[in-house]
Amino acid sequence: MTATTENNNLPKRRAPGRPKKTIRRSDLLMIRLTPTERILIEGRAKNAGLKPSEWFRRAAKRAKVFPRFTAEESSWFRMLAGLANNLNQLTHLAHVAGLFSLALKCQAMLRQIEELLTKISNHDG
Repeated sequence: MTATTENNNLPKRRAPGRPKKTIRRSDLLMIRLTPTERILIEGRAKNAGLKPSEWFRRAAKRAKVFPRFTAEESSWFRMLAGLANNLNQLTHLAHVAGLFSLALKCQAMLRQIEELLTKISNHDG
């Protein structure tokens, strides 16, 4: 019985080898970079005192990605471009025929442009 009590009093030995990591990164994501992009990332990582892979992970977590425009938003931009073209035509006519004859058309056009810009700015969410 003295042998078992002596074993309980000995300090526990540490497991041999390197300690297990708390977070194990087992997945791999391959990306292609141009030489310029690689130099840029490596330079920024060096300035931050990080390895390029760690810098890239942190940058990816903080990145804000905006989704592509929906079909509705694209149609708004096409309408805005068309209205801009009409406004240019009205400006040209105003120079030729006089501004007062086209004042109502210009006001209507400006109202439409304001409505579209309001829709676009409210939809940015």
